[in-house]
Amino acid sequence: MKKSRRDFIKLSALGAAAVPLNVFSKNEFDLILSPKNKPIVLSTWNFGLKANEAAWEVLKNNGRALDAVEAGVKVPEGDPMQRTVGLGGRPDRDGRVTLDACIMDELSNIGSVASLEYISHPISVARAVMEKTPHVMLVGDGALQFALSQGFKKESFMNEQTKNEWKEWLKKNDYKPVVNIENHDTIGMIAMDSAGNLSGACTTSGMAYKMHGRVGDSPIIGAGLYVDNEIGAATATGHGEEVIRIAGSHLVVELMRHGNSPKDACKLAVERIMKLQLLRNKNLKDIQVGFIALNKKGEYGAYCLQSGFNYAVNDNTGNKMVDSDYSLK
Repeated sequence: MKKSRRDFIKLSALGAAAVPLNVFSKNEFDLILSPKNKPIVLSTWNFGLKANEAAWEVLKNNGRALDAVEAGVKVPEGDPMQRTVGLGGRPDRDGRVTLDACIMDELSNIGSVASLEYISHPISVARAVMEKTPHVMLVGDGALQFALSQGFKKESFMNEQTKNEWKEWLKKNDYKPVVNIENHDTIGMIAMDSAGNLSGACTTSGMAYKMHGRVGDSPIIGAGLYVDNEIGAATATGHGEEVIRIAGSHLVVELMRHGNSPKDACKLAVERIMKLQLLRNKNLKDIQVGFIALNKKGEYGAYCLQSGFNYAVNDNTGNKMVDSDYSLK
């Protein structure tokens, strides 16, 4: 009897042990037991190389994907030279550095923080929200109070360089972020571990000189990050407002559910953003949006609106940078 793709996914979710071997072809059964490329970790932008190295230390020792993505994104979060994430993040127009992050595991457990100040590792606070509260998101002063109650250290982010840059910006007070500079404000990371389970993390300081209180897609599950352990995972970077508009990462995963490859799913999501921009009479060249995606087979891909976006991939063949394909050529 011919099996539909839907039947295959349902049976796959039950696990090979619960299904007679003669139900599947050899290729299908091999896929259930062992995706062709695991463990594997992907992350956005060139700071993803070092982040991937930290994540790989967890994955290569049969660690959990959740632990890997947290460890990975903590690297740029803690690096004062990375000006769009964590400790090195640029301030908003009021001179305050606010951070956003979210995390999601293979069981759809989620945690998120937004507009968090003074804590250099918002991803770990997001995980604490997931594991130690009945909530999925804490923001602003509430997020800070919770972080301090969990033993996180309060730090000052406004060093002399950051202060001087902010003062120079105030002289013009001109908010026109440069594509692929102030807009590559996010590290998103997705990973599959040796058990075939997926998790993801996303963390940012948001766009430089944003309005105080502005929150983009990065801490929003379904926008900046989404994981479905039966299908795949995706994360986004670029103009958060445009990603939120289409629930971008969730859309990418749903497109993979319907049979699209990771790259094609990312491309279709970008094209949806482009369509909405044009309907609203917006200039496409003023924004950048990119997605990376990973499916349960261990296949991965990416796509963005215009050139300049790259991502890092670490698997059993090593750690490398990949330039994303794009639409505006």
